[in-house]
Amino acid sequence: MLKNVNPLLTAELLSVLAAMGHGDELAVTDANFPADSVARGTCHGRVVCLAGVSVPQAVSAILSVLPLDEFVDAPVRRMASNLTAGEFPRYSKRSRQSSTRPPDGHWPMGDLERFAFYEAARNSYAVVFHRERRLFGNVLIKKGALPRRASQEESEAARGGYATVPRSPVFCPS
Repeated sequence: MLKNVNPLLTAELLSVLAAMGHGDELAVTDANFPADSVARGTCHGRVVCLAGVSVPQAVSAILSVLPLDEFVDAPVRRMASNLTAGEFPRYSKRSRQSSTRPPDGHWPMGDLERFAFYEAARNSYAVVFHRERRLFGNVLIKKGALPRRASQEESEAARGGYATVPRSPVFCPS
């Protein structure tokens, strides 16, 4: 068990989120989405399953550890439905409210037409399949970067501008 980590985040999902880089996208998809076939074309190559979880729960758990990209207009995009412009289903409103927010209080959520969403999901880092049967419960989340803290910058300045990297027994291929 890990402290301060949402229990919905599986070991596989945490590994995927940690491996993603700034600008990589994560597709969070519903039971109607062709998750398996789309996931085969992603970097991860297979579906990450969150059984029995709703889209707001899945997105909220993911956003509890994943920073959003601040350099794009809409770091969260959903599959567009036949709703009128600016109208979001209840799950989208809850997902928007649960995310980490910038100082102005909200993250803009964009829309992607259904087939454009499929293509974007194929180009994503991984597909998370939450199995909810609600229509249009599909979201793309773009990972951002964590800013350095002032204490890190002061430490680096004291070492001549270089950060020290602790030695680790874990092998990381380059």
